[in-house]
Parts: sequence; C-alpha cells; structure tokens
Amino acid sequence: MVAVEQYLKPELASQIKRLDLRAQMIVKGFLQGIHASPYQGFSVEFSEHRRYSHGDDPKDIDWLAYAKTDRYYIKKFEAETNITGYLVLDTSQSMAYTYRQQLTKLEYCICLAAALTYLMLMQQDPIGLVTFDRKIRASLFPRSRRSQFAAILSQLTKLKPGGETELQGPMRQLLAMLRHRSLIMLMSDLLSDVDPTLDAIRMLKHAGHDVIVFHVLDEAEVSFPFSGLVQLNDPESRQSVNVNADDIGYEYRENIRNYRESLKRGCSQARIDYVALDTSMPYDKALTEYLLSRRHRF
Repeated sequence: MVAVEQYLKPELASQIKRLDLRAQMIVKGFLQGIHASPYQGFSVEFSEHRRYSHGDDPKDIDWLAYAKTDRYYIKKFEAETNITGYLVLDTSQSMAYTYRQQLTKLEYCICLAAALTYLMLMQQDPIGLVTFDRKIRASLFPRSRRSQFAAILSQLTKLKPGGETELQGPMRQLLAMLRHRSLIMLMSDLLSDVDPTLDAIRMLKHAGHDVIVFHVLDEAEVSFPFSGLVQLNDPESRQSVNVNADDIGYEYRENIRNYRESLKRGCSQARIDYVALDTSMPYDKALTEYLLSRRHRF
C-alpha cells in the first residue's frame, strides 16, 4: 500500500515494516474470510442489490451486474460520504500486562489499530490517532492520503505504557478537539468502575459521534487460570494482595462476566457498539465482530 521507508527514519523502518505487513495480512485474511458476500464497513456503505423496478433512478443501475446476468439491479446503501475515524488508544500502565500470551494488551491494540487504519484507508476514509491515560498524550490529525498509514504506524510503534487509567478527562479533551461528526474507535481494558466508564463513553455519543468500544482484556484476566496461593498486583496503584486462587476463582470469573455484561448492556442502551475481546483472539475475529455489529445498526 505504501513504502514506509519513504517516510520514516531508517532505525524505525524495519520495525514498522513488520507492523505494516501484519496489518495487511490481518485485513486480507478478514476479507478472504467473508468471501464476496455483501457487508457493511465504516461508511454505511457496501452495496446490496435488488431488482430494478419502475420509478428507480437509472443512474443507480449496476451495469456490471447487468453485463453478467442480463438483468437490471439497483445498488443499495452505496456510500455517499466518507466518515472521519479516530483510533483512541489507552496507553495506561495496566495495558502492559500479559500472562502467557505473546502480546500485551497494548501490543494487541496496536496491531488491531494498524489493521483498522489499513481498512479505513482502503475505503478512502480519513483516520486519525489519539492516545491517552489520565489525559491525552498524543494525537494525529485524520487524513485519507496514502502516507497516513506510515504516519500512524510510526506513532504506534513508539507507544509505551505508563500512567493511570482515567476516562472522563481524556474524553472531554477529545470532544473539544472534534469539529465534525466522527467515528470514535476506543480501545482499552476499561479497568475502572462501570458507571463512570459508561458516563465517559456516553459523552461522545450524546455529542453526536458514532462510537465503538473494543474492550480488550488479557486472556488470563478473563479465564483466571491460576491455582494455589498467588499474589495479585495492581500495575497502576502498585498495591498487591495474596489470595488462594482456588477459593476466589469462580467468584472472580463471575465478576468479570457481570462487568462485561454491564458494559455491553449500557453501551447497547446508548446505541454504542461494544466488542469484548481478549488477547487470545485473532485480529480477523475482532474485525468481523466490528463489522457485524455495524451491520446490525443500519
């Protein structure tokens, strides 16, 4: 798609080239996985077909379909305008966690963000990047030009986890930055209380923006695969507690399940897309979940 070496310092090029190729492989694998069936992506958008009937505008006839079938078909839901997207990444210290997966939560989000960038730019939609912990740490203005892929990858490869999670402050800052209706793709472990978390996300929706939440947890944070005496550490508060995993395992898993269900329910009530992921899931599954959730909304 783009020769990243043209835009980057040599010492960053090889690292970013790997992310470049990984993003393209994720997207191509996803597209192959859904075959040629109609799907909806970011802009209300990919076409379905119906038979031409009296009163339809002849300009909407799909002449390629006519050439193949000798019948007149009308394209439905063809994209008329581009939508501006923002990847909003949580870079707080808790995102550095991994137990036995190859990638930390932040690294998983970086790869997912690269794939979503590639997919957005394939559709010629402007895409930008915002990173935050207790406040916004960096931002990249949305653009649809081909060089934006390399610019975003450059930022993604420099990300380092640090600081504490706080959603409301950064989301208020983000709202102040936005000038037009946008698609906000929030990626975070959302390790905070349910009500303030939902309030922060709803602010974006109430301001007229389209929002999807990628709730990314480590596989061990979901399954709690521990046994015996273990020490649990909070990476942000530095507090730790010794527990018997056999005694609390069931209760922990129930609490996580209830927490995710509460977030899903709260997002659904606000017409916000919610995609629950863990770091054991392949990225093409994340993309499929995203696009299926978008399809149900239109």
